[in-house]
Amino acid sequence: MKQKSLPPLNWLRTFQVSARCLNFTHAAEELHLTQGAVSQQIRLLESHLGITLFKRLPRGLSLTEEGQSYFPVVQDAISRLAAGTNEIFNESAARPIKIRGSLAFFTHWLAPKLADFSANYPHIDLRYISNIWLKELDGDEDLEIRWGHGDWSGLISQRLTWDTLVPVCSPELMIRSPLLVPSDIAQHTLLHVLGYEEGWGYWLDIMGVNDVDVSDGMQFDTLVSTLRMAELGQGIALARSSMVVDMLQEGRLVAPFGQDVEASESFYLVCRSGAQLPTDANIFSTWLIEQAHWHHTNGPF
Repeated sequence: MKQKSLPPLNWLRTFQVSARCLNFTHAAEELHLTQGAVSQQIRLLESHLGITLFKRLPRGLSLTEEGQSYFPVVQDAISRLAAGTNEIFNESAARPIKIRGSLAFFTHWLAPKLADFSANYPHIDLRYISNIWLKELDGDEDLEIRWGHGDWSGLISQRLTWDTLVPVCSPELMIRSPLLVPSDIAQHTLLHVLGYEEGWGYWLDIMGVNDVDVSDGMQFDTLVSTLRMAELGQGIALARSSMVVDMLQEGRLVAPFGQDVEASESFYLVCRSGAQLPTDANIFSTWLIEQAHWHHTNGPF
């Protein structure tokens, strides 16, 4: 079946107003057109569609069955277009803070704390876009949250976490095959996160364990995936301590060893050097830094 081409938008707008008013004169007044122009556009639309949309009555108009079916479709489309145009291009509307960052950081650290931010700043909206692999700020985002050493050229970074490397697994896995000493890891599947400098090889070397093949196991591109697999009892993940506080407290994961290995990398809040941040972005940045330092001072890790 041949697809009907889309009519011009001005014809559809004229139809929408005329169908709502059921009067060409009133529609013409609202559209700032002559009655003749409104009648002409409706005739052109009907000719284009090959159907009659209105019944011309001695005292006004009524919609045909086809017109009644078409009216809500056209009205919804124009309403959506108007709302989208206003949202994107209305300069007086509040602009959301644009943040790009780690999915793991958002899921396990930031998301539980955002209720506090929303309660204190209900007028500020956030737009958080997760990224997995590092790329340069492209000018669209106000802020970024990165994992690394904090020394990126042309960027200002403020530390958000102070992490240790923590092997974690499910309580059920511990029951099936207890992990008493680090060398017991050899009996389990390792869950790796791609892109981390300090992975299982680094941790096992510090622990003095050299009989584990760190090339074995499953590899994922985000810590979120490894923690979920660990929670399901599918292996052991090498977590960053700030990411597993809630999961350990809730008993969804356990940390079988007591040895802490400090991570040289951390999560940082990043912005362009010399950039003038919008007021709302400054408010969020200040709140985030305060949260980070409070949890560093008072948290369990």
